[in-house]
Order: sequence, then structure tokens, then C-alpha cells
Amino acid sequence: MDRIDAMKVFVAALDEGSLAGASRRTGRSPAAVSRAVAFLEAHVGVPLLHRTTRSLKLSEAGERYAVACRKVLMELEEADRSAAGERSVPHGTLTITATMFAGVEILRPIVDAYMDAFPTVSVRLHLLERAVNLIDEGMDLALRITHLPDSTLVAQPVGEVRRVVVAAPRYLAAHPRIGEPADLAKHQIIAMRHMGPESWSFPPLDGSSVPRAIAFTPRLVVNNVRAAIASAVDGHGVTRLLSYHVATEIRQGQLQVVLADAEPPRIPVHLVAPYGRLSVPKVRAFADFALPLLRTRFASLAKDLEMAPTRPIPPRRGRMSAG
Repeated sequence: MDRIDAMKVFVAALDEGSLAGASRRTGRSPAAVSRAVAFLEAHVGVPLLHRTTRSLKLSEAGERYAVACRKVLMELEEADRSAAGERSVPHGTLTITATMFAGVEILRPIVDAYMDAFPTVSVRLHLLERAVNLIDEGMDLALRITHLPDSTLVAQPVGEVRRVVVAAPRYLAAHPRIGEPADLAKHQIIAMRHMGPESWSFPPLDGSSVPRAIAFTPRLVVNNVRAAIASAVDGHGVTRLLSYHVATEIRQGQLQVVLADAEPPRIPVHLVAPYGRLSVPKVRAFADFALPLLRTRFASLAKDLEMAPTRPIPPRRGRMSAG
């Protein structure tokens, strides 16, 4: 059996999460997929996968081998592309990653339009709420909304977002005024598990270099952006999210920004790729296609926030829900 073909099957099994998935993806029989993995295990002399009836788990050696396989296959693709030269057209499978909300709301429509424009390219869109190593995990591109460390990634800026504190106008009308971060201690907090479940940090006061950390005991902690938005819109408390998360609700007057003067510096948004990947036609085509659309989208979201109505919605009659 050809070792490169076996590597392709092995990586397909990891991407699909099962040998059956690898069979569907590669068009090989389940028996052929099993033989390919067994061939690699016999070649390296150690088990690569722990198999169950429903899932696969890499062994310690398998984790190292998977990284090496992805690099080998990527270099082979680069070699094919280089040999094809300028005649090469975008084709194959493009892998992109983003966070769940950004992927669904911002990136997914652009991916759909890209596939319409380039019918010879398929896309795998991985929406993950964790840091992704693009090289080790075989990703071509990522939409990153964070301050980027120095790295070998090639980053192309597409916009900025704000970290905003918001609440429903009717909640604000029924509770003490929020004029400074310390006032949050008097309020019901809806916290995101990965964005400060017990304290929020704000820039230092004038004359100080120490950021202000406002501690609280949240009424609600969630790990889903939409859940936090819905609870805040329903008047159950104050939450802190990124501006693109709540731009629609702010524009429609369902949420209102507070503490705008105490916001941290804006967070940059980039489309990033491993060094050298932008020379691959399918990756370059997506970057050229997506960058203007992403920049327009983030500029529109920023404008929506700046032009949002500020007049409070009258509080509901009767007793206010405490969430």
C-alpha cells in the first residue's frame, strides 16, 4: 500500500472522527480504510489510534504522527501547486476556522457565496470555542478576533470590535444608574464563562497604570453568546460581550450600551493563514474574495453601534423579574 495514500486516509479518519467517515470521504470501503490505518501502524511499529465502536482517539504516538502527516500532505500539495504554476485554478477542500458566533453570523454567508463563485472548491468550516493551531490541525485560514501574538501566521486586518457592557433599557430604568464600573456591584450580572465569570477588567483611571478589576457574584453564568443576549434582552441583568455580538439588538433598541467611556482598547479582527498558504490558489482565492466582504461587514457593524438609539424604553408595568 502507498504510504502517502494511507496518510490521507488516516488524516481523513481524524477529520471525520471515525473510520466510517473516512470511508465516505475518501470513497474507499471500510475494510480498505482499516487496512490503511493498520499499514501505518505496522510501518511505525506502534498503535496510532484507540478504536471504539463510535469514535477514535489518538494514542500519544498517534498525536505526534498526525501532526507530521498533515505537514507532509500540505508540502505535497504545495509541490503540486508549484509545478502547475499559474495555470493552477482553485480546487480541492479549503479548511477554515472561527468561533461559533462569528462563523455562523459573519463567515458562513461569505463561505456560501465563495462556493457559488468557485464550484471546484469545497469548504470545511470548523466552529470552535478554543485556540486552534492552524498548522498542527491542518487549517488553511482562520478569522481571529483578538490581539495577535508575534507568530509565523500571515495576518490581514479586516476591522475592529469593542468590548461593551449592555443591558435592556427597561432594566436600566428600573435599577440604579450605572455611571462607573464600580456601580456594577449593585446589579444583576449575566456572565460568560470564558469572558470573566467573576470579574471584569476596565482601563486604569487617569494617573494610574493599574487596570480596574470589578468583582461580582453573577446571577447567571452561561457558555453561549446567544443565551447571554437573550437573558439581557429579557431584562434579567447586565452582560458584557463583543460589539458584533449585540449590534443588531442595540440597533433595534433592545439593548443599550453603558460605560462606553470606560471601554478597553478595541480588539482587532484579522483573517490569518499559515506562512506560505496564501500562495495556494484556493486559499488566495478565498482571501481575495472574503477580505472586502469582511471589511464591509465589520465597518457596517461599527456604524450600527455608533448610530444606535439611546432613548430608554419605558419600564414594564408591574413587578420586575429578578431573573
